[in-house]
Amino acid sequence: MAGDINAREMVFGLLGGLALFIYGMNLMADGLQKTAGERMRRILEVLTGNPIMGVIVGAFVTMLVQSSSATTVMVIGFVSSGLMTLTQAIGVILGANIGTTFTAQLIAFKIGSYAYVIAAIGFIFYFFFKKRMLKYIGQSVFAFGLLFMGLNLMGDVMKPLANSPAFADLMLELGKHPVLGILVGTVITMIIQGSGPTIAVLQNLASQPMPDGVHALISLETAIPILFGSNIGTTITAVLASIGARINAKRAALAHSLFNIFGTLVFVWLIPLFAKFIRLISPKGLECEVISRQIANAHTFFNVLNTIIWLPFIWLLAKAVTFLVRGEDDIIEKRVLYLDYKVLR
Repeated sequence: MAGDINAREMVFGLLGGLALFIYGMNLMADGLQKTAGERMRRILEVLTGNPIMGVIVGAFVTMLVQSSSATTVMVIGFVSSGLMTLTQAIGVILGANIGTTFTAQLIAFKIGSYAYVIAAIGFIFYFFFKKRMLKYIGQSVFAFGLLFMGLNLMGDVMKPLANSPAFADLMLELGKHPVLGILVGTVITMIIQGSGPTIAVLQNLASQPMPDGVHALISLETAIPILFGSNIGTTITAVLASIGARINAKRAALAHSLFNIFGTLVFVWLIPLFAKFIRLISPKGLECEVISRQIANAHTFFNVLNTIIWLPFIWLLAKAVTFLVRGEDDIIEKRVLYLDYKVLR
């Protein structure tokens, strides 16, 4: 019975912590968008057809909104309205994959012990200052604190897993069969509609020390396939957003999916080599202390290297999705007809 109670508490604590994390993430994104929304709009309006510029803008905007899904949904809207061409959209989507790794890098700093102080500072700015910009900044800071409170809660309830032989066996199986890890990452991310929370849970879970106090609960080799899967799962949001949209918007959504799927198909064969590279460039120390940063770096370098590989072939990817999604190209007046600017506020 005690085991059942512990399991129930663990599940509820994990769900509660995840809810707090996702709410904090969304609230922070809302505050950041309100702070920089007008600038973001101008940046997107002057976007040129240069793919490199598209990647930079995609990464920058995603760092602001804290979600590659949000950026790709915006891109779908821009393509559907004629504000952006398919080739431009693909460049921005590649950049969005890089920008979304910023959250994992923040989490790896392990500033959870300051979560309450951060939230208190944000609360003061939001509730006691009248200036709108300061209130938005306060909202973002308060949400940042909530985000780490959620991580702290998840970390606390997952500690007993370090002593669970069943969980250790499960992680061992995932390490032996990367395809299972990819499927786990894909399904979880599709359910919660974002790679950020999936990676955050993975970092938090992996950071729990084994009974020896040295090894991490999840090894880097086991975490990498789950990470790959999360990159595939996050594309479902763009696919859903493209339903009922114009033909080029559907092609942009498919390009996002193909980009992440092909990247996974390439890197899945190189997991031992990739893990060795990540350990080489990451801080040294006890595995349980550095695994969070290693996962963040793996997330970043997977997307950066995948983008570098694809950047010269954006035109080819555009041709591929045009072939796969048949139909007449949209003929749209050279003005924005259907863009909902609420998405940029």
